[in-house]
Amino acid sequence: MSASQADPVPETKKSGSVLDERSKFMLGRVLTYGILVLAVVLIVFPMYWMISISLKLPREIYRTPSLWPQVFTLENYRILIADKGFLRPILNSLLVSTVVTVISVLISSFAAYSMVRFRYRFKGVIGRIILFAYLTPTSLLFIPLSILMARLQLGNSLHGLILVYLTFSLPLSTWLLQGYFRGVPRELEEQGMIDGLSRLGALLRIVLPLSAPGIAAVSIFTFTGAWNELLLALVLVTSETERTAPLALNYLITSDVLPWGPLMAGAVISSVPLMVLYFIAQHFMVQGLTAGSVKG
Repeated sequence: MSASQADPVPETKKSGSVLDERSKFMLGRVLTYGILVLAVVLIVFPMYWMISISLKLPREIYRTPSLWPQVFTLENYRILIADKGFLRPILNSLLVSTVVTVISVLISSFAAYSMVRFRYRFKGVIGRIILFAYLTPTSLLFIPLSILMARLQLGNSLHGLILVYLTFSLPLSTWLLQGYFRGVPRELEEQGMIDGLSRLGALLRIVLPLSAPGIAAVSIFTFTGAWNELLLALVLVTSETERTAPLALNYLITSDVLPWGPLMAGAVISSVPLMVLYFIAQHFMVQGLTAGSVKG
């Protein structure tokens, strides 16, 4: 009798524990989605505010701030493009960023491959120098670089700007690509060389294709860094025709009253190429970052 009377007690405890687990699960999901929604708002709202300001009249911007433009206007974009000639800096930034990305990825691929696959004296020292060059702040080098560019007669030119950007992008690209190349089995290259490939052929036909997600991620990081860079361009470029997009936006500020409309319109136009690039390459970005975290 005592055993039969005690049977319902474990069932009650079991049902209570199941309810507790379900409530904890639902609470965890609610907190997770709440945090995700908060993160999305924090990320998207500045972009929305930037676009909203770019579509407002000046009196709305300075007198009646609101989340939604009362009168939509493209006057800020007209001023920026027609009066300020902002398309020329966009093209300059596109040229500089593309050239820097192509040259940096090409050279750093060979450098990273040699660091991973070959054995030679002072390889460890060279690797530390590359890492040190990557970690060196730009603010410590812009004065020596400006003097060097002036003596080489490369100041105030896109060629000099590309050369200077390469000094910062090459160490980062080389350091990142080493992790991806280490993840490619050495046996695949050896098998390819047994079948008749040279060392260069093994790199071009085996290592680089297998490291394509990592190369895509490095390319995007390099392009973004060159596209957004301001300090070196501010020091090295003085001609209006050679300005990059961030530099042209900086020169829009000419008085105590900031031209928020054209500034936000310029920020929107400058963001479009990067948004398109990240949207196209987002799949490679995820694969590249994941591979780098595992292979490095």
